[in-house]
Amino acid sequence: MKTILKTLAFGLAAGSSLVSVAAMAQDYPTQPVTIVVPFSAGGPTDTVTRLVAAAMSEELGQQVVVQNVGGAGGTLGAGQVAAAPNDGYTLLLHHIGMSTAPALYASLPYAPMEDFAPIGLVTEVPMTIVARKDFEPASLEDLIAYIKENGENITYANAGIGAASQLCGMLFMDALDTKMTEVPYQGTGPAMTDLLGGQIDMMCDQTTNTTSQIQAGEIKAYAVTTPSRIAVLPDVPTMAEGGVENFELAIWHGLYAPAGTDPAIIDRLSQALQAALADETVGNSFAELGTYPVPADLATPAALAEKLEGQIGLWAEVIAAAGVSAQ
Repeated sequence: MKTILKTLAFGLAAGSSLVSVAAMAQDYPTQPVTIVVPFSAGGPTDTVTRLVAAAMSEELGQQVVVQNVGGAGGTLGAGQVAAAPNDGYTLLLHHIGMSTAPALYASLPYAPMEDFAPIGLVTEVPMTIVARKDFEPASLEDLIAYIKENGENITYANAGIGAASQLCGMLFMDALDTKMTEVPYQGTGPAMTDLLGGQIDMMCDQTTNTTSQIQAGEIKAYAVTTPSRIAVLPDVPTMAEGGVENFELAIWHGLYAPAGTDPAIIDRLSQALQAALADETVGNSFAELGTYPVPADLATPAALAEKLEGQIGLWAEVIAAAGVSAQ
């Protein structure tokens, strides 16, 4: 009889626990949600995140706040989220660096595929090759010749190992078989400040961080990294137009929660993300920045998981071929 009562008690307790978890997921969110951006404020990933966060706040009925945790090419912020409670209140919005970090860092504080629960893809952003407005070369062809002639006398800014700007620069220098002097920053926000001030020569950065400065004539644009020209910058040629073939790079962004987050909460967040990306204001703002929200079928956990896994393998090969050693 005692055994039966113990079994019943255990069953009731377990059932109560499951009901409690289900109720928590059903009521979610009951407090503000934080999205960690693993780069400094003012950079391209920060810009994308703030637009999405504002729209998700409307959908979730709770404020979605953005916290910038820059450093180590995005790995500090990502590590912080991987170690956070898996209750749905601390998320990560990271870019392509999530897939390159395993090949660039010998020791990571997290495993991208194991320590995160994907929520969905957000956007794919073209890159631009830009320079200070008084930089000598007048065209992309002139720039290529100038780089080959001057090499390490040219300063080239990036946001550190693993950042999109660093990856683009690495591929660009590899394509030209010429090294420039890399100047790492804590993010492309401060790098852009120095580019505007003429303290550095060049940078490769996402359209979300360069379009307004290009349109205002505050920096000089030489190329976009897309197969064809983009509507928001119709006068900027592609890399192929300047004779650099097979140079295509779009920086994709994804939203993640810590591993073990309740699937019902992940579902709720994915639905909120899809609604945010379908918002007209978000779409228009993205278009002004030279990008676009992904369709609803890509703003899902399955689509992001597939993208991340494939990109980890792809970038491992690219980085090894470029001779970049893990830090």
